[in-house]
Amino acid sequence: MRKLVMLAVAVLGTVAMVNAQTTPAQSAPVKEAKAPKKEKKADKKAKKEAAAKPEAAKTQK
Repeated sequence: MRKLVMLAVAVLGTVAMVNAQTTPAQSAPVKEAKAPKKEKKADKKAKKEAAAKPEAAKTQK
């Protein structure tokens, strides 16, 4: 009977160790990365005009 109890303890101990958590739990939540904001139409137009101005200056010379 004593051998049976020791066997049960060994099996249960092994199962507990196998199922134990191996990685530490995260204590603080990780911040999520924010998606970049989309450009507004006015910003796009301003960039386009700024890019077009140097080209116009080059052709006039």
